[in-house]
Amino acid sequence: MKSPIAAVILAAGSGTRMKSDLHKVLHPIAGRPMLLHLIDTASSLSPDRTVVVVGARREQVEAAVAPHGAIVAHQAEQLGTGHAVAQARDALAGFAGDVLILYGDVPLVRAETMRRMVDRLHHDDAPAAVVLGFRPADPAAYGRIIAGADGRIDKMVEYKDAAPDERAVTLCNSGLMAVRSTDLFALLDRVGNDNAAGEYYLPDIVMLAAADGRGSAVIETDAIEVAGVNSRAELAALERDWQHERRAQAMADGTTLVAPETVWFAYDTVLGRDVTVEPNVVFGPGVSVADGAVIRAFSHIEGATIAEGATVGPYARLRPGAVVGEGAHVGNFVEMKKAVLGKGAKANHLTYLGDADVGAGANIGAGTITCNYDGFFKYRTRIGAGAFIGSNSALVAPVSIGDGAIVGAGAVVTRDVEADALALVRPEQVVRAGWAKRFRATMQARKQEKS
Repeated sequence: MKSPIAAVILAAGSGTRMKSDLHKVLHPIAGRPMLLHLIDTASSLSPDRTVVVVGARREQVEAAVAPHGAIVAHQAEQLGTGHAVAQARDALAGFAGDVLILYGDVPLVRAETMRRMVDRLHHDDAPAAVVLGFRPADPAAYGRIIAGADGRIDKMVEYKDAAPDERAVTLCNSGLMAVRSTDLFALLDRVGNDNAAGEYYLPDIVMLAAADGRGSAVIETDAIEVAGVNSRAELAALERDWQHERRAQAMADGTTLVAPETVWFAYDTVLGRDVTVEPNVVFGPGVSVADGAVIRAFSHIEGATIAEGATVGPYARLRPGAVVGEGAHVGNFVEMKKAVLGKGAKANHLTYLGDADVGAGANIGAGTITCNYDGFFKYRTRIGAGAFIGSNSALVAPVSIGDGAIVGAGAVVTRDVEADALALVRPEQVVRAGWAKRFRATMQARKQEKS
């Protein structure tokens, strides 16, 4: 029987290097705040409790995590990582199991890695703690882990306190740990702050356990997985790395990316088999694209559902609530918002469909707009199956166009049009023979008189 799991996520730092009014852990990667990436990943382990330790700008973090059922613990003073974890004591009262210690600004740790950390706690050698290590290209000022070939830790030391030979070690401490709840707070109570920074270091629990005759272990992962964010540049670098992996996964799963480096995904983008994505496409959150669809160049899509065999773009914008039916076409400079384009329907040019339902096989002419807003309220437009809307038409909602109806070009439609009817809403054309020639002659004569 597996031991219960709790996750403690540290998010109390002020993040001054971001130079932002938004809390550091709430800056997004792939359209989702870093902290929520981590909470979502941890949730795949079905933790009994998730505790987020907050401090600076706590109200922002508390509002972000509230919908996700996380418990909040407050660190009033930032006195080090050991002190931060200690603030979760009350939130974990009565919990008996394994505690994962994570960092809100280290968002891309995989669920498999979290599980490996917890599993290592229960090997036959029963380590007091499991530390996640990594080997960066530049170890810089990371704390070092001195360990044997079997992963048993001999010593952990912060860079500020490390001797030259210890600084030469390449195995670094990510800060992430797994510890049994029965050990965690008892060890934290013994952590002191007699070090170069005057802080209470979480890694000190490893050496305290060693003094009791209990060893700890390190497992390793790739540096990218434990990359942290302390600046806008580091945020951009992590976004770049995330997008690189997501593009590779999309192609491995059967999507054609014509120019992969120009396509940007959101954290929840879903693509079917044989989807083609042309260059310079941006997917915002909430997009699902079914098999065989084509997303043409320079399209921006968020909160939209695109059915099998549909074509979107180039230069299309699909906003939240847009639904493109099977085999439907959304063409260049077409915008959809809370609109449904039925099976086989077409809106190929320069059109705005807002708060609209377009039936199967309907054709929306160039320059058509649904006038959905009166300055106070939104209204819906309904266009029936097989209807034809002529170019440069304005459909003033609420209005319905019946199945098979035709709306003539240039119409401003303010009343419902019944099925199979023709709606013409424009003045009768008047032609006056020779008028243009006479007008030009008159105006030229006046111009000469004034010169």
